[in-house]
This record gives sequence, structure tokens and C-alpha cells, in this order.
Amino acid sequence: MNNKRNSVLTGVSGEYFVAAELSRLGYIASITLRNTKGVDILCSNSEATKTVSIQVKTASNIKSTWILGDKSEKDYSPNLFYVFVSLHDNLPPEYYIVPSKIVADFTTKSHRDWLSSLSKTGKKHKDSNMRKFIDLEKKYLNKWSILGLEK
Repeated sequence: MNNKRNSVLTGVSGEYFVAAELSRLGYIASITLRNTKGVDILCSNSEATKTVSIQVKTASNIKSTWILGDKSEKDYSPNLFYVFVSLHDNLPPEYYIVPSKIVADFTTKSHRDWLSSLSKTGKKHKDSNMRKFIDLEKKYLNKWSILGLEK
């Protein structure tokens, strides 16, 4: 029970960190209601002439790795972005801003590669609905301009 509570609190804190950072950058950010599927934050430029939807995924780790569901392979749109948040003890969060199509392509390919490889014991992997997104090169770190909300 305590682990589930911590993961829920981790996720909620990530959403608030992202909304705060977007506000700090001069954008209008609104966290959606809990029952809004696939969108955690609606964000627009200060003139409200361009709006994007944001899905936030938060992890408490130093690695740039996040767990997603298989719907990440199918749910993409030009106006849908992921902001992956990495929370660290006593350090500011890290934000990775990634277009949903990039996430869909990455999770599809990496899952297909994983399925075609063998496990540590030499057996074939069993399919699952879990996917991973990884940005070890930190290519998307703090790339807020990817949202396309500038004037």
C-alpha cells in the first residue's frame, strides 16, 4: 500500500513541477482533472494562440528511463507531448520534452527488439503491456522549445 501511495504522489508531484516550470517560462499551464485520459496538462502561449497537450511521466531515479503502457505506441498527435520528469534527492528535477510521435516510434521499436532478444536465462521474452522510454544521451533535456509555443 505504501509503495502505491508513493508512486501516486511521485506522479502528482511531477505534474505540479511541470506546470510550475511552464508558468515560470511564461506559458499558461492548467493541470487537468484526474479522469482526463492521456492529458495531464493543457498549455498555451501567453496570447492563447497555440495550445498543446502534455502527458507527464515521473520517475524517482538518476537514470533517464520511464515506464509507459503499450498505448504509448498508438497515442500520438502533433499537439501531444510527453514531459518526462526525473526527480532526484536534494537536486532540482530534470525535464525531458518529447513529441508523442517520437515516443511512439521509440517504444514500438524498443519493445519489438526486446521481444526478439533472449532473456538472461536464454529464454524468449513473454509479451507484456509495459514499455520503456530512455534518453541516455539527454537529447530532450530541457528542450521546452519543442512544444512550439514561442512567439
